[in-house]
Amino acid sequence: MFIAAAATACSGTVSNPFFGEYQTPHGVPPFDKITAAHYLPAFEEGIKRQAAEVSSIAASGQAPNFVNTIEALELSGDMLRRVRYVFFNLLEAETSPEMDAIAEQVTPLLSKHRDDMLLNEQLFARIAAVYAQRDSLGLSLEQKKLLDNTYKDFVRGGAGLSPENKEKLRQVNEQLSTLLLRFGQNLLSETNSFRLVIDEANDLSGLPQSLVDVAAATAEAEGCAGKWVFTLKNPSIMPFLQYADAHPLREKMLNAYANRANNGNDKDNNGVVSRIVSLRVQKANLLGYETYADYVLEDCMAKTPQNVYAMLSQLWAPALRKAEQEQRALEELAGRSAAPAPLTASGWRYYAQKLRQQSYSLDDEQLRPYFTLENVRNGIFTLVEKLYGVTFTQVTDVPVYHEDVVCFGANDSNGDFLGLIYMDFFPRNGKRGGAWMTDFREQRYHNGKRVPPVISLVCNFSPATGDAPALLTPDEVETFFHEFGHALHSLFSSCQYRSLAGTNVPRDFVEMLSQIMENWAFRPELLNLYARHYATNELIPADLVDKITASARFGQGFKTVEYLAASWLDMDYHIVKDTVAVDVQQFEQNAMRKIRLMPAILPRYRTTYFNHIFSSSAYEAGYYSYIWSEVLDADAFDQFLKTGNVFDRGVATALRRCILERGGTEDAMTLYKRFRGAEPSINPLLERRGLN
Repeated sequence: MFIAAAATACSGTVSNPFFGEYQTPHGVPPFDKITAAHYLPAFEEGIKRQAAEVSSIAASGQAPNFVNTIEALELSGDMLRRVRYVFFNLLEAETSPEMDAIAEQVTPLLSKHRDDMLLNEQLFARIAAVYAQRDSLGLSLEQKKLLDNTYKDFVRGGAGLSPENKEKLRQVNEQLSTLLLRFGQNLLSETNSFRLVIDEANDLSGLPQSLVDVAAATAEAEGCAGKWVFTLKNPSIMPFLQYADAHPLREKMLNAYANRANNGNDKDNNGVVSRIVSLRVQKANLLGYETYADYVLEDCMAKTPQNVYAMLSQLWAPALRKAEQEQRALEELAGRSAAPAPLTASGWRYYAQKLRQQSYSLDDEQLRPYFTLENVRNGIFTLVEKLYGVTFTQVTDVPVYHEDVVCFGANDSNGDFLGLIYMDFFPRNGKRGGAWMTDFREQRYHNGKRVPPVISLVCNFSPATGDAPALLTPDEVETFFHEFGHALHSLFSSCQYRSLAGTNVPRDFVEMLSQIMENWAFRPELLNLYARHYATNELIPADLVDKITASARFGQGFKTVEYLAASWLDMDYHIVKDTVAVDVQQFEQNAMRKIRLMPAILPRYRTTYFNHIFSSSAYEAGYYSYIWSEVLDADAFDQFLKTGNVFDRGVATALRRCILERGGTEDAMTLYKRFRGAEPSINPLLERRGLN
């Protein structure tokens, strides 16, 4: 009754797609009918509706129980969820100045709304009453987990604080929400604003023709016909750093990349980061934690900062030794090429590519013709069918949010529909860098029936040029497999509650299911099923496959060190105990000096463009998660290897039943040990990276 009254009272609701269930195939968002004008009214109404639902739960005259309190809270907020999923996903993938302005308006509203719920004393009293009876309620494992998570969310959200400290926490949360948004906006603006314009063909020396063609097309699109334009987006800058013979231009590109949002202008993130760090310390202290890392990690597999540092230290020494060996080899090669010495960061990828070619007669440009986007996608589909019996079919009757986006439906081996996956592959100015998987609708059960997820896989791959289709680099191939692993985690989910479904697991566990997919990307058994030359349709030659296998450990010192350095930087920021503003550049220098990072290697993310930890609450004090999860994925893939069949259906079925389907319904290590029979060993990871 309240919902109907609210809907008619709000202007413009008749045509606002968010005010009711979507009337589209599979219930996907009606992207073709959504405009920017719909968002703010929908957010305001969605907040209003959930606030009313929460008030009703809190004020109920019935004795609190699991159904009327915990489950009712889980089911609240449908409309707000609909608009949030669409808006924030498109803010990342298809933003605009208008979208940014709306985000600045709604972000503090959402922060306040969340605090209004978590700090509601009447509501928390009911939750606490149910929690106190948890062992006598006869709850299922999943119900117990939902109850446990709900209670902890409220405690960790400040429900037990004094009125004075609750107000302080509200202020901190509101400021943080605005600063995190600003960090991301600044970074996107800085990334988009840089252009390296080349007008002399001699300066293109060493660059592959495919990259030159893209640069020419970019120049023409920007009104610079006859020139070549290179950008800071990965498909442009990374191959430029690998192949460009012009050392000064590589230096210019890398300096621009490494100093994004660190240029003393209105998009500078130094002050933003300093304020975020200080506010996070304040938040942790208010909630009773010594550091923000202690607060975050309590809910993860690692549990404590000490455990994270112990793992990083265990890997750092062998990784640094390996990287130093690699540097000596590169400097020897560079010396023979009469290049500047010692090796600089702008020279590492360039000489590494030359050394790889020299050592293995292999470079990325030899491989790309076999890795068309379509081939790689079909390779992933083939892998998933062989492992799990799942098939994918393109869906053309659903609306999409951009003309580049395609959609596929997934069907299980018994014909059951698992869910939809949108795929958005190419860079554009409205899309942030990187690659990610996200949800437009999470899986759950409703009235005993499984509601399939609607998910999205977003990347920034090399686009088609001229007569050639989109040809992926080996790194992009690996990224595609990685993100599809996240997609499978959501597609296979079979959980009662959406907050426990799919990828809603500890952050240092979630990457296991994406990273394990990378193990198959260049396996000869799979390459022989999907890697065909785009022009001739010839299967990738056996000698090329052998070279891929032989070079698998090449450059692992560099890759491990740059990753671990960023993980260390993240942790150092989040064990800060003082709320005094930090000098960000000095802090970063000190952190890298402490671990003896080599001058020729930059951390994978420097502070002012460390999106993972400063533009969201996704990976702060958690960037270590990738390597923590890699211990798990290497150990898990070892189970396939031991069978002698990397497509072993029995192992795949166990992985699906024990982990992929279960989401966050149980403790992560419990799920893993149920699959593997024991806790993971670090040895398969050391072996894979050549660090043992």
